[in-house]
Amino acid sequence: MDSMSKLAVALKYDPTLKDAPFVVAKGKGELAEKIIEEAKKAGVPVVSSPEIIHDLYELEILEEIPQNLYTAVAEIILFLSDL
Repeated sequence: MDSMSKLAVALKYDPTLKDAPFVVAKGKGELAEKIIEEAKKAGVPVVSSPEIIHDLYELEILEEIPQNLYTAVAEIILFLSDL
């Protein structure tokens, strides 16, 4: 994938704020690369998930993920908790 078509979406889950994970940042191209770079610098896990990135990218900042993505995002969270 070339840098212009690269997408990145940052999610946060805080049950005291919202009922489901929600979008805190998103971008494509150079902005996507910057989001990934900053996440890595901050020690935030970065997961490549081409299966759901386009659906996540359609969401607005602070929007909760839709129910149809709960299972996929839960699997990612579970994977990260095992690291």
